[in-house]
Amino acid sequence: MSITDMPRRVLGRAQVEVSILGFGGHHLGEASSAPEAARLVHEAIDGGINFFDNCWEYYNGRSESWMGGALEGRRQQVFLMSKVCTHGRDAHLALRMLEESLRRLRTDYLDLWQIHGLSFDNDPDLAYRRGGVLEALDRAKRDGKVRFVGFTGHKDPHVHLRMLQMGYPFDTVQMPLNPLEYNFRSFERIVLPEANRRGVAVLGMKSMGGTGDVVRRGIMTATEALRYAMSLPVLTTIAGMQSLAVLRQNLQLAQRFVPMTDNEMIALRNRCSPMAADGRFELYKVSLKYDNPQAREPHHFPLDDKIKEVQDMFRRKGGVNA
Repeated sequence: MSITDMPRRVLGRAQVEVSILGFGGHHLGEASSAPEAARLVHEAIDGGINFFDNCWEYYNGRSESWMGGALEGRRQQVFLMSKVCTHGRDAHLALRMLEESLRRLRTDYLDLWQIHGLSFDNDPDLAYRRGGVLEALDRAKRDGKVRFVGFTGHKDPHVHLRMLQMGYPFDTVQMPLNPLEYNFRSFERIVLPEANRRGVAVLGMKSMGGTGDVVRRGIMTATEALRYAMSLPVLTTIAGMQSLAVLRQNLQLAQRFVPMTDNEMIALRNRCSPMAADGRFELYKVSLKYDNPQAREPHHFPLDDKIKEVQDMFRRKGGVNA
């Protein structure tokens, strides 16, 4: 299968081409083993995916380590992104985390480094303060350890909007985008137009609500959800693909991608709107269910001990605290 079978879009003035389907790093940590993770990564590359997402805190480093092993010998075929998890802490910690990410991913640079999980009202102020994480982004770019920089989050679109309006020249911003999302605390309506206006490339995520419950409950099909997200003015849509069956299904859709018409998108949003109003399918906006422990600890918020990563953290008695 030729990599030309996967449509690509261009990131910024550097004319970097990125596949319209991105490979999510979080779900990679749920693979049964490192060899199984490598099989997923290799088949994704062979199928035309060149955008690979990851994060310093996913499964306490396992996702980065498994992806790094899988990319040995193929690093130059991909656009590799990871995220830094200071969550309001300082630039010194951010640069330590960057070195750990580079070691795990077995590379000497990242194509994209993003601030992970901006969620709380004071997160923009903490990022922009003297000695904050933005200084680490600048230092990493000067040192040639990252090419592009951005930020992510899934809780509050107004936090994203403020991050953009405060003026730092981000290259990318990552946010949830799906047909339910449009009708509830919407990143699509509040943040996407502003990012497009500023020339900040948008990375979509959670096209199926993060869990796939909307598909299992028959609210929409997987094809409808992913096709809707890809039809928006975004650079790529990042999807979790923890099995070969899901990967192959998503590859087939992306390789044959035809954008939805405006009328198709409106009809799907309208069909979903009765189920969107209270956020029951977007718990990442209204609960701590999908807040990683590193996002909550610096704010002294309680942890959810039902989350796999929290359980793993307790077992290891690890984590970075500064």
